[in-house]
Amino acid sequence: MTESPAPPAKRQLRSDQISGLMLAALALYVWWMNRAYPIGTLAEPGPGYVPLLLAIFMGAMGLLVVLGGGKSQPLAAMEWSEAKRAVALLVACGVAAYALERLGYRITMAALLIFFLGVMERRKPMMVAGVGIGFSVVTYYLFATLLRVPLPVSPWGV
Repeated sequence: MTESPAPPAKRQLRSDQISGLMLAALALYVWWMNRAYPIGTLAEPGPGYVPLLLAIFMGAMGLLVVLGGGKSQPLAAMEWSEAKRAVALLVACGVAAYALERLGYRITMAALLIFFLGVMERRKPMMVAGVGIGFSVVTYYLFATLLRVPLPVSPWGV
């Protein structure tokens, strides 16, 4: 009596492969949104030139991660012990993106850093306030004053 061969092992997607696919999908989205901007030439690049280069680079890196990600653990075997923390960070970034135009750069960045360091990381209050306020003021000065990048200002002028 002959034994029947064992069925072939089911191929599972790995965590790194999923990450690489997400990166490639983001690159496709950036490329798609960049169509509205003129690319220009190498001698005179347009506003769509650098985003296109970044999309190409990001897509290539995503594909490299997909191809090289066969040794990471299967997605089904991953533990999601930090899922609540990740969702909280994502929600905080979404709230900050919404608040940026309404509250201004300095207030929004200070609040975001105070939330990250004070609530998420549970650091000492004086250090949290110093880093949150100091970072937002220094980066605003660097970008808005020295580099002349227009950043949102609150309705109160802060």
